[in-house]
Amino acid sequence: MFHLLLAVIYLSFISLGLPDSLLGSAWPSMYGGFGVPVSYASIIFMIISAGTIVSSLQSDRLTRKLGTGRVTALSVAVTAAALFGFSFSSSFWMLCLWAVPYGLGAGSVDASLNNYVALHYASRHMSWLHCMWGIGASIGPYILSFAMTGGQGWNMGYRYIGFLQAALTVILFLSLPLWKNGKAEAAAQKKTPSGPEKSPAVQEKPGRDKALSLPEILRLPAAKEAMLTFFCYCALEQTTSLWGSSYLVLHCGISAEAAARFASWFFLGVTAGRFASGFLTMALNDTRMVRLGQGIIFLGFITLTIAGTSAAAPFGLILIGLGCAPIYPCLLHSTPEHFGKERSQAVFGVQMASAYVGTCLMPPLFGLIAEHVAIRLFPFYLLGLLALMAVMHERVVRKTKGDAAGRQDRQEAA
Repeated sequence: MFHLLLAVIYLSFISLGLPDSLLGSAWPSMYGGFGVPVSYASIIFMIISAGTIVSSLQSDRLTRKLGTGRVTALSVAVTAAALFGFSFSSSFWMLCLWAVPYGLGAGSVDASLNNYVALHYASRHMSWLHCMWGIGASIGPYILSFAMTGGQGWNMGYRYIGFLQAALTVILFLSLPLWKNGKAEAAAQKKTPSGPEKSPAVQEKPGRDKALSLPEILRLPAAKEAMLTFFCYCALEQTTSLWGSSYLVLHCGISAEAAARFASWFFLGVTAGRFASGFLTMALNDTRMVRLGQGIIFLGFITLTIAGTSAAAPFGLILIGLGCAPIYPCLLHSTPEHFGKERSQAVFGVQMASAYVGTCLMPPLFGLIAEHVAIRLFPFYLLGLLALMAVMHERVVRKTKGDAAGRQDRQEAA
């Protein structure tokens, strides 16, 4: 049962990644047919992001009412409907309409599923699961390309992904009994090892029956610092993703074709790094893994700045990708340990919302800097985000250490 549920969760993470890279890949073929400027992709992106933020903030309430399995199944079903809606859209306003469920379907499942894995599985699975997300995000454009090169158009590409999401929805609804039965087995599996994989928070009994409000969450020790940590990480990752290729072309003098290829190295670094991180978490705890990733990102910054306009600059992107790899999964996995099992779902929701805000705001902000100041500031922009993330993460670790000890004492007393 334990392994069957884990297989379903792995499949769910691949599914989460499938739609994420479609808009950017399809938009060059889409906007002309709708008679809108190329910049209108930002409007759709902002609508999707807003929906994701709203549903992330509601994840605690929904998960407590429906359970992780139902939230996951319903969210994937909503995403499948949005993908079919995109595929049948004949005007830009229809894309904007379907972007609403597109975003709403992503936020709750992301927060709920990550919280479930953090509570019931070892840290290595979180890294490997997010590696699966990277695989899904890589497969999506290939399916789209298959449809377009076959003369079927971008619409059929979206429709193919919609069919895959619909099939997964059926699997998820059929697997609902596994979620309840798998909790006990997962907890038993996690209690056996010693060292960094064992999380005291998982053994805690929930201390509340109702969802926390946003003001209550913000009053938790280190909650604001945790939100800023996620904000900075996702801002750094998405800024690198969006502007890395442009930096290589405009500042380093690399051809656009070569820069596009080198930019993909960043994603390869993230995906391969998360696969390797799964093994490293067997020896290092989440906090050390986050620090290791931050150190590797700093090496990437050094490489970008020292390389200047030389051919070595792309290796800075690889290092940044490798450094990003362990940070997000380990930040997620450490949430129950920092804030307690009974509060982790609520904290997950605001963390994910903060992450999406960082994704939505900070890459466009650097675009303004690149246009009106200089694109050579790209590495220093990343360094600023890295520094703030590192400071906030250390404050989370320090502030929650005493709170975790207090929870452990109360558990032993009970």
